[in-house]
Amino acid sequence: MTTAHAPLVDQFQRRISYLRLSVTDRCDLRCAYCMPERMTFLPRKEVLSLEELHDLALGFIDRGITKIRLTGGEPLVRRDMMDLVRALGRKIGDGLDELTLTTNGTQLDEFAADLFDAGVRRINVSLDTLDRERFRKLSRRDSLPQVLSGLAAAKAAGLRVKLNTVALKGINEGEIAELVAWAHAQGFDATLIEVMPLGDVEEDRVDHYLPLLAVREDLERRWTLTPSDHRTGGPARYFDVLETGGRIGLITPLTNNFCEGCNRIRVTATGQLYACLGGDERVDLRAALRSEDPQKALSDALDLAMRIKPARHHFAIDRRGQAPALSRHMSMTGG
Repeated sequence: MTTAHAPLVDQFQRRISYLRLSVTDRCDLRCAYCMPERMTFLPRKEVLSLEELHDLALGFIDRGITKIRLTGGEPLVRRDMMDLVRALGRKIGDGLDELTLTTNGTQLDEFAADLFDAGVRRINVSLDTLDRERFRKLSRRDSLPQVLSGLAAAKAAGLRVKLNTVALKGINEGEIAELVAWAHAQGFDATLIEVMPLGDVEEDRVDHYLPLLAVREDLERRWTLTPSDHRTGGPARYFDVLETGGRIGLITPLTNNFCEGCNRIRVTATGQLYACLGGDERVDLRAALRSEDPQKALSDALDLAMRIKPARHHFAIDRRGQAPALSRHMSMTGG
C-alpha cells in the first residue's frame, strides 16, 4: 500500500488520526463490570490473522492514522502479538507517531522489555484496586501480585505507565485517592473512568455507577487540582495534583460527553470497524481484506466509515434493570 490517499475526515469535519485495534477478544481476567464469568469467546478462525492485522494497520497509516493502540480483551495473551508489535514498531517515524497498548498487566513481567525494544514507549494498565481480596472478587482471579510485578517490570524497562481505574460505587470508591497517590509515587499517571453500559453482566450496573463529578469533589477536598493542557489523543481531561506532583485524568462518557473532539475509530479482532464505541454503525474490513482487490476495498470501506460516524454516543445508566446501551462487550470492541 504505497499510494497515499486522502486523510480520514468524518461528516462533522473531525480529523480521525487514532486507531484502537483489537487483536483478540480473549482475556485472562473476568472483571465483573466487563464480562460474565462464563464468557463465550470468538472461534479463532473468525479472528484476523497476524498478516491481516498488519495489512489493516498499514492501510490506516496510509490514510493518515498516526497513533495506534493495540487492545483486546487482553492483547498480550495472543501468542503472536509481539510479532505484530515489532512489525508496526518499524513504522514509527515513517507515518506512525506512536504505537502503544492497553493491558491488564498480568503478562507485563514477561513482555515489558520486549515492548520497549519494539518501539513502544507508553502503555495503559487497567487496575481498579490495590487490595488483593477486592481484586480477586472484582476480576474473579487472584492475579494482583503478577500485575504489580508486571508494573515494576514496565517501570524498569523504561515504559511510561498510565493506570486506568474504573470508579465503582460500593467497591473501590473509598480507595481511589489511595490508588492515585500510589500511582503518582511510582511515577505513573492515573486516569479514572466511569463504568460503561456495554454488554450483559451478572450485576446491575446502576448499583456501581459512580459519577466522576463526585469523585473529583472528594479528591479536591484532599488535594489541589489544577486543569492541565496535557493531551494524549484520547478522551481524558487532565489535572495536575499539587501535593503528589502527579497527573490525573477523568474520562466521563456519562456525565460530561466528550464526543465533539473525537478523533478515534475502533476495529475489532474480527475486522469490524465501529465508528463509535457507543454506536452500532460498523463496516466490515475483514471482507475488504479478503476481497479480490483488498487495497481498493479497504479504502472504500474507510470512506464509508467516515460517512456513518455519528456525532456522539448516547450512554446512560439511570435506572435499575436498564438494558446495556449495546449488547456487545467491551472486550469485543477493544478497550
